[in-house]
Amino acid sequence: MHLRIPRPRSLAGQLFAMQAVLIAVVVVGYAVFTYLSDQGQAQDAAGRQARSVALAIADSPSVAEAVRTQDPTVRLQPYAVRVMRDTDVDFVTIMSPEGIRWTHPDPEQIGHPFQGHIERAQRGQTFTETYTGTLGPSVRAVTPIVDDGRIVGLVSAGIKVEEISKRAQEQLTALTGVAAGALLLGAVGTYVINARLRRHTHGMNADQLSRMHDYHQAALHAVREGLLMLDGQYRVALINDGGRELLGVHGDVVGASVAELGLPSRLTGALLASEPRVDEVHLAAERVLVVNTSPVSGGERRGTVVTLRDVTELQSLTGELDSERGFTQALRSQAHEAANRLHTVVSLIELGRAEEAVEFATAELELAQALTDQVVAAVSEPVLAALLLGKTAQANERGVELVVSQDSRLDDGLLPPSLPARDLVTILGNLVDNAVDAAQGAVPSRVTVAAYTEDSGADGSVLVLRVSDTGTGVDPARADLVFQRGYSTKPAGEGGRGLGLALVRQAVRRHGGALTVTEAEGGGARFEARLPLGDGGGGGTAPVSAAGRPGAGGAV
Repeated sequence: MHLRIPRPRSLAGQLFAMQAVLIAVVVVGYAVFTYLSDQGQAQDAAGRQARSVALAIADSPSVAEAVRTQDPTVRLQPYAVRVMRDTDVDFVTIMSPEGIRWTHPDPEQIGHPFQGHIERAQRGQTFTETYTGTLGPSVRAVTPIVDDGRIVGLVSAGIKVEEISKRAQEQLTALTGVAAGALLLGAVGTYVINARLRRHTHGMNADQLSRMHDYHQAALHAVREGLLMLDGQYRVALINDGGRELLGVHGDVVGASVAELGLPSRLTGALLASEPRVDEVHLAAERVLVVNTSPVSGGERRGTVVTLRDVTELQSLTGELDSERGFTQALRSQAHEAANRLHTVVSLIELGRAEEAVEFATAELELAQALTDQVVAAVSEPVLAALLLGKTAQANERGVELVVSQDSRLDDGLLPPSLPARDLVTILGNLVDNAVDAAQGAVPSRVTVAAYTEDSGADGSVLVLRVSDTGTGVDPARADLVFQRGYSTKPAGEGGRGLGLALVRQAVRRHGGALTVTEAEGGGARFEARLPLGDGGGGGTAPVSAAGRPGAGGAV
């Protein structure tokens, strides 16, 4: 046999029980208070009624005249009976100054002494008291009958306490009905309110709600992904630590509108959109974010839940992977070309042209080595040198000549640890890719790259990366737009366009640099990124050609 442990009552149930008990206590307390108050008021009313009847009888001329007769009872007894019937009192007793009854509801009590206090009335005073007489406990009034300045008799009128209780009982019955109605109305109202509360709390009790709040807070601070909740007016209702970090917002932003957070316009538009957004890529100040939005609805729009994921490193790795794929394709193409050259050499040997075969092979090796020497001599920093060699092969495959400017000079070990190689690949790689796309098909099809450092005075050295092309150039009116995510003059491909230059600007800003675009000398566009190196960076700025000869540009 299993004992069933009762489930803790829900918060709504606890509140309902507490409110029902509270209403019952208030109504019952009010009923008891009112009953006691009405009881006292009924006794006071009975005393005033008895006093008024007694005074009216004492002031009646016919009563004073009957008192002067030989037998006052003959005239006063019928009179007293009529007064009792007409005034709704239980007894009217008219007596001599000594207290001997002349009238009484029970005729057998006539002639007997009055049971009660008459001393004050004998002194000419009117008073009210509660006394137990022949008819039981009663509230009575006693007053003197004065004739020509003499007290010739006394009058007492009273109402039995039993009758007073009956009157109070009638009021109590009505009060009980009102109290029951109030209790029922309060119970129904409390049930309706608590039923609504039960829906909002999903039937959980206070302990469960407390634990849920603790779990909620712990989850908010533990989750690395950003979580943002907006109300129906697109104000921030909740934001966790990850959301603050990813969006770059500080201070108390709860209650602020999304438009007041200072986010990029495209990201703000995504957060303000009424339709859901799924895995949209947006740029924040220093990060690439994947944004998902989902409306919260319960019959009406209550708000929006926004999740944010940081894919900055993933985007950089994707860019590097794209570069590696390009390198692979270039190597495949070069392998094909090398195979063709090897077949040429073999064929020349088979034809007995050994000297021509050696001359042909030597020329090809010297050209390949010269190209490598030109790049390394200008940019000996290994990451940038490898990037330029790979981009050179890619450009050649697309019919574009890539030239390292004679201004380039970047020695190995020059760059500080604060400027990681990954960011350099992002910046220079995307600038070169963009320039090759622009120069492809132009006459001439050329991309010129310059990489060097210069002294900027008190701020230390600055790394300059400049990429120029011979394409159609950039409209000066749209110079700022080219760095926005989604802007592109090329057809949209798989995964979309317009992200490369936005990533470049983001990386440059992250290192406190500047990115500009101007018109190149021979037409086309010239992009220049300037990255501060601090005091640790330095290097020559003397113009040296890619081949080591002043004034000669290196075509690679």
